[in-house]
Amino acid sequence: MRIDVISLFPEFVDACAGFGVVGRARERGLLSMHGWNPRDYAEGNYRRVDDRPFGGGPGMVMLVDPLRAAIAAAREADPQPAHVVYLSPQGRLLDQARVRELAALPRMILLCGRYEGVDERLITAEVDEELSIGDYVLSGGELPAAVLVDAVARLREGVLNDAESATQDSFEADAAIEGGVLLDCPHYTRPPRHALGDVPEVLLGGNHAEIARWRRMQALGRTLERRPDLVDETRLSPADRKLLAGYRAGPAGKPGA
Repeated sequence: MRIDVISLFPEFVDACAGFGVVGRARERGLLSMHGWNPRDYAEGNYRRVDDRPFGGGPGMVMLVDPLRAAIAAAREADPQPAHVVYLSPQGRLLDQARVRELAALPRMILLCGRYEGVDERLITAEVDEELSIGDYVLSGGELPAAVLVDAVARLREGVLNDAESATQDSFEADAAIEGGVLLDCPHYTRPPRHALGDVPEVLLGGNHAEIARWRRMQALGRTLERRPDLVDETRLSPADRKLLAGYRAGPAGKPGA
């Protein structure tokens, strides 16, 4: 997969994508990243990339021509068609379903805005999709771009050492239930006994059916406690209702029990 980043600070996204899973994907040749600075395509001695908004108001707006030239250069660098994403608080909220779809693409161009945003004409002419990582405002699109790169890269085949770990994450297909999705269950590792608490006995017994049942119970309970917006409790199956009742019954269903 190839990802091109249009940004006044392309080295920022490149640095974020140089570690951990994404860094490993790049080392293995499963992901390539390329930065394009619109200032390199701006005219004049000052290489200006922004100007005041028509109609008045605070802040500056990024100019059409430098951005369009940078996108054109990115497109021409590889013959594969590129899906252009503008990272914007006005975009669709990024979720795991959309991440899976984007991970299947061979190429993306990520457009990172700054200041008050990008001239709307550029968005209309060049952008395929606007995406947001949350209902809040950041100084620019670089952090959202780094988030999107990480989320997409880890789903590419061969990136994770254990591919099954991705399918068991929160919001993934294996977490889907009737009427919503589940958050992940609690996880533990060595030592089994610690001053901060003990690992639940069910995880130490080797009974895989009981372990699966416990994990399902924890995922149900945790989701309804922390993110009740993710699940329609009225649509739970009888089996899941029973597990949820067990979780709510008391300490025996809670993590650490």
